[in-house]
Amino acid sequence: MAYVDGFIVAVPKKNITAYRKMSTKAGKVWREHGALDYREWVADDVKPGKLTSFPRAVKLKPGETVVFAWITYKSRAQRDKINAKVMTDPRLKVMMESMDSKSAPFDGKRMIYGGFESLVKV
Repeated sequence: MAYVDGFIVAVPKKNITAYRKMSTKAGKVWREHGALDYREWVADDVKPGKLTSFPRAVKLKPGETVVFAWITYKSRAQRDKINAKVMTDPRLKVMMESMDSKSAPFDGKRMIYGGFESLVKV
């Protein structure tokens, strides 16, 4: 059964180009290791809610936008195998090691992520 890793993250609008470059590279690595799909989307119609919302979830600051993403796999087992390979891939390791909290195009501490089983497919 299909499996998805999903995440949302706050990205400073001034860093969108750098973020796109980083995520394009990451997406290619995930796909090369077997992910079925890798998608990232930038917020267009996302308003702060009174209790909950995407902006509240990532503690959105002025000048930032929300990015919503997912990576699709054949199954949870396949996801676990692919992610193990991705985490040791030298291309991503070099990229992650070259970034510190000031040079990264987003604040990883405000990223929300998790794995999801398929519930409905129409």
